[in-house]
Amino acid sequence: MHLIQFFDKTGARAVGVPRDGETRRINDTASVYELAQAAMAGIGGLGDIIDQRGLGEAVDKAALAAEGRLLAPIDHPDPAHLHVTGTGLTHLGSAATRDAMHKAEGDQPASEMTDSMKMFRMGLEQGKPASGERGVQPEWFYKGNGHAVANPGHPLLSPAFALDAGEEPEIAGLYVIDQHGQPRRLGFALANEFSDHVTERINYLYLAHSKLRACAFGPELLVGDLPAHVEGMSRIRRDGEVLWEKPFLSGEDNMSHTIANLEYHHFKYALFRQPGDVHVHMFGTATLSFADGISTRPDDVFEIEAPQFGLPLRNPLRIEEERPLIVGGLY
Repeated sequence: MHLIQFFDKTGARAVGVPRDGETRRINDTASVYELAQAAMAGIGGLGDIIDQRGLGEAVDKAALAAEGRLLAPIDHPDPAHLHVTGTGLTHLGSAATRDAMHKAEGDQPASEMTDSMKMFRMGLEQGKPASGERGVQPEWFYKGNGHAVANPGHPLLSPAFALDAGEEPEIAGLYVIDQHGQPRRLGFALANEFSDHVTERINYLYLAHSKLRACAFGPELLVGDLPAHVEGMSRIRRDGEVLWEKPFLSGEDNMSHTIANLEYHHFKYALFRQPGDVHVHMFGTATLSFADGISTRPDDVFEIEAPQFGLPLRNPLRIEEERPLIVGGLY
């Protein structure tokens, strides 16, 4: 089952579910967050709540995308209570991509194992523990909150001070924390974990700075488990033509960690188990246009697609205007 959020022709919020070749509006439902809250308060899951409410008119999700009326597949009434985080070096091949990026400036002798490669190797050896055991913790980063999320089709804004604006095609897990402080997974979505790779390449300790950027995920929420093998395509369009494209792989068959291990090491922190909060946790990638020498420009369009996730995720690139930063005292 898939879910989408959108604005109808009157500007009201709505939620749709694609079924039997068409997408139908869910009755009396304005958000996936509200739908999730109803499911957690009752018996059964999202599908049961949808069946109880019933379906209304059919909508054309491709037209919604073309008209810019799609929303991210989950949000929070207070954007500060939506947390965007992620993990790196989790996919087979991701260390080679990171190593190639960091060695491009000749900053590390080829004979030395970088910290990235060490972290990746730890994942290979201990990232898929047996059931009931705990594996090694992955690289982790904070991305932002709901204010950093761009809706599908809307611009990804790169700061004026950024040195680069590059895509990262990923899968994101979407979660709501229930009233008892337990994470409840809704499902998964395509994501563009948009980063500044030039800043990161200066020194890997700048990774945290490089991640504090906009991001996008969706348009569709795949309710349920992540397929073990996900094969998609990441591309950049410039002036209507494909500038660059490359396949990407995800799912546990292509990862050095299990989803359960990555989830444990995020939600083990009580800070991330506050009732009512939403979490969008990105699981990493091994495919970057930057590693192939691509430098993006304003109005380039990022496009990420995978058959299991329905509509592709598309976002144009924009550069924010520089704004003076004034720090004033209250003393």
